[in-house]
Amino acid sequence: MAEQVVKRQKKDFMPAFLAFLKYSVLVISCLVVFIPLVVVFLGSFKSNTEFLSSNVFALPTKFEWSNYKTAFIDGKVLLGLRNTAILIVISCTGTILVGTMTAYVLQRFNTVLGKVLKAAFLLATLFPSISMQVTVYRIMNNFHLVGTMAAPIILYIGTDIVSIYIFMQFLDNISYSLDESAIIDGANYFTVFFKIILPLLRPAIATVLIIKVIGIYNDFYTPQLYMPSEELSVVSTSLYRFMGPYGAKWEIIFAGIVICIIPALVIFLALQKQIYAGLVNGSVKE
Repeated sequence: MAEQVVKRQKKDFMPAFLAFLKYSVLVISCLVVFIPLVVVFLGSFKSNTEFLSSNVFALPTKFEWSNYKTAFIDGKVLLGLRNTAILIVISCTGTILVGTMTAYVLQRFNTVLGKVLKAAFLLATLFPSISMQVTVYRIMNNFHLVGTMAAPIILYIGTDIVSIYIFMQFLDNISYSLDESAIIDGANYFTVFFKIILPLLRPAIATVLIIKVIGIYNDFYTPQLYMPSEELSVVSTSLYRFMGPYGAKWEIIFAGIVICIIPALVIFLALQKQIYAGLVNGSVKE
C-alpha cells in the first residue's frame, strides 16, 4: 500500500514540476524582453543629469518631453523611416521574385547545373558573412554603389539564400501534375509559374516577408557601411549621430528608440493574425 502511495506521488509530482518549469521559463523570457523596454521608456523622459545620476528603474522627477522632439527633429527619424520603407519595399519585392523563380527552377528541373547551384548555396551558408565583407565592399566600391541605396538592396536580395530554401520546401508540397496539366493545355513555364505556382506560394511568401522586414528594420551594419551620409540614414542609423567621442546622449537615443518602436508595434498589432499564420505555415512541412 505504501509503495502505491509513493508511486502515485511521483506520478503527480512530475507533471506539476514540468508545468512549474515551463511557466518559469516563460516568466523569465518575458522579463528578459520587457525589462529593457521599461528601462528605455523611463530613460527617455529623464534629463541628461538625472539619467546619469539616478537608478535605471527610478521614475523621472520631471518628464522631459523635449527629448522626443530633439530625437524626432535632430535625429531625422522621419527621414530614416522613409528610407527604411524604401529599402523594405524594393528588397522584399526583389527577394520574392528572385527567390521564387530560383527555387522553382532548382526544384522543378533536375539538371546538373541545378545540383551545382544547390551545392554552392549550401557551401555559401557555411562561411561567416563577416569574413567576406572586405571583398564585397571592394566590389560595391568598384561599381560606385557605395553611398547609394543600390548597395544594400543588392545585398538584401542577392544574399538571401534562406528564402530560396523556404520556397523550395513549399514547392515540395505542390504536385508536379499541376505543371504537367497546364503544359499539356498549352501553357509555357512562365504562365505556369505566375498563374499556378506563385499564388500557391502565398504562405511561404508571408513567412519570408516577416523574416525579411524584421531583418531589414533591425539591420545597422549594412546601412551604416554602405550609406554613411545623413540623407540616406535609416531607422537603425538615424540615432547614431547622438553618439560622440566624449559621450552619448542616451536619454535622446532612448526617446528615438521609443519613436522607432511605435510603427513596428502598430504594424504587428494590425497584422498579428497574418504574422502568426505565416510563422506556423513556415514551420510545418506536410
